[in-house]
Amino acid sequence: MKHPSNRAFFDYWDQKRGDAAAPDRSEFDPDAVRELLSDIFVLAFDHADGFPFRVAGTRVCALLGGDAKGRSFPELFTAGSRAEITDILTVVGEETQPTIAGVTARAVDGTPAPLELLLLPFSARSHAPLSLTGLLAPFNNPVGPMTDFTLTSWRYLAARPKPRAVRRWSAVRGFMVYEGLR
Repeated sequence: MKHPSNRAFFDYWDQKRGDAAAPDRSEFDPDAVRELLSDIFVLAFDHADGFPFRVAGTRVCALLGGDAKGRSFPELFTAGSRAEITDILTVVGEETQPTIAGVTARAVDGTPAPLELLLLPFSARSHAPLSLTGLLAPFNNPVGPMTDFTLTSWRYLAARPKPRAVRRWSAVRGFMVYEGLR
């Protein structure tokens, strides 16, 4: 992750999930991520409706040129990236797999604008629709609303390794070996 906002949001999400694959949506406290709220959004995990926005921060809405609620997330992307972003959203939601992506959009004046997209799953709850959250962070201050979002790179974020117990092995002529340290 290159953008500090994405690192901060991922760290908060990671802390909230503890040992689970993903945190419950009810565990999120907006006050804890107050400085990031303008870049955060929540999507409904609904293939048929195109993963619509449930909630979007003010800066996300400004990047999109208006209120995002109900808009399809994949429809923001160019035709060449739409199937790929749909596949990524499916993996994030169904496999609880956090993902980071590089995105390029086109500003009103035609200049390309680089952004970083973080997609994070929420845990599934019985009798509640599945949703996921994310943060869309521009690297500069783009002029006006963005169009033609194009996926430039992406990777799934690996689960953190479980801590290993450190064992002290025998000393050989003053040389000490500790297993489990990197």
